[in-house]
Amino acid sequence: MKRYLVGGAVRDRLLDLPVKERDWVITGASPEQMLALGYRTVGKDFPVFLDPQSGEECALARTERKSGRGYQGFTFHTGPDVTLEDDLRRRDLTVNAMAEDADGRLIDPYGGRRDLDARILRHVSEAFVEDPVRVLRIARFHARFAPLGFRVADETLALMRQIVDSGEVDHLVPERVWQEMVKAFATPAPSVFFHTLHACGALARVMPELAALSGVPQRADYHPEVDTLVHTLMCVDVAARAGYALPVRYAALVHDLGKAETPSAEWPSHRRHDARGVPLVEAFSARLRVPSVCRDLAIVHTREHLLIHQARELRPRTLLELLERMGAFRRGDTFESTLEASLCDARGRLGFEDDPYPQAAYLRDARACAATLQARDVMAEDVTLQGAAIGQRLQERRVEALKVWRDAGRASAS
Repeated sequence: MKRYLVGGAVRDRLLDLPVKERDWVITGASPEQMLALGYRTVGKDFPVFLDPQSGEECALARTERKSGRGYQGFTFHTGPDVTLEDDLRRRDLTVNAMAEDADGRLIDPYGGRRDLDARILRHVSEAFVEDPVRVLRIARFHARFAPLGFRVADETLALMRQIVDSGEVDHLVPERVWQEMVKAFATPAPSVFFHTLHACGALARVMPELAALSGVPQRADYHPEVDTLVHTLMCVDVAARAGYALPVRYAALVHDLGKAETPSAEWPSHRRHDARGVPLVEAFSARLRVPSVCRDLAIVHTREHLLIHQARELRPRTLLELLERMGAFRRGDTFESTLEASLCDARGRLGFEDDPYPQAAYLRDARACAATLQARDVMAEDVTLQGAAIGQRLQERRVEALKVWRDAGRASAS
């Protein structure tokens, strides 16, 4: 019985990156032997155990054989006869198919160290095409390591296209697509994840609403990058660089889906793309089973982002109605998160990446002005008010306050 450190822990150590978790492979042992040594089983499909001392996961070396469609269509074999090399051969990338023995000696049967030094993400074997999840994983690894200069090997990208053309990606379950997307959002360059999926044809299969933005032009004076998909993915990268929460990153991704619905005769203008986009965001979120906190923010931002950009030109009543729809007077993060997503939209443009976004401060100040008036204030002014009349009077008083505040700001600016 031998135990080896494998996978990401070996890769990240060689890259001088922090090792967040360690995975182990054990050869020369049976499940019965593992249990007798005090290991606790946690795996359902194949034997995975928890180390009785460290609590880390240890898997018996295994081989796998394709037996059906999708990423679950595999049968596994474990036993004392399965070697470390057999186990490493079933892994996705050569840089993930390295191991270390108990003495720290590197075991690298498939050239992972060579590809690590060359900054190449390359498949281990032709068995790569059997698992459609690998299309998502390689795109996600590309997003994580692109800032270090990594690229996907041409032959690996060709195999990813083969997986797409075979229809295997159509069997990916929504939860797994979302899971990989969430991990991609957490990388330094999430745009690379989506660009890589687009390059192999997978984006059109798993996120057709997003793929439909490719080649859709925008006005070059507002969007020097022109292409709507390019703009969209620039917005996601802005959100990642700013460290914004997942709901903001998701809202940045889907806010312009409506531009794919613009008749080509109207290009490069996209009137009403905000309204057109809302049902697309709803459908996209439902299909991928996106959590409601992400979906709801994305809907608010998609619906309101054009007015948010125009906030300083809005009349007081329109401004108040916008604040109300953004949740400015309710508890929760919706208001601030919508402002963050709008900033990403403004800066996700070629040459505008570092521009100020005064609309955010303007809307925060407008909210503060309106919030100085509460229902109790109008009730104190007129004790005869009841029910809906209280809300109507409060709204009128807030509109008046916003008008005074706006006019004072314009006077001081002049």
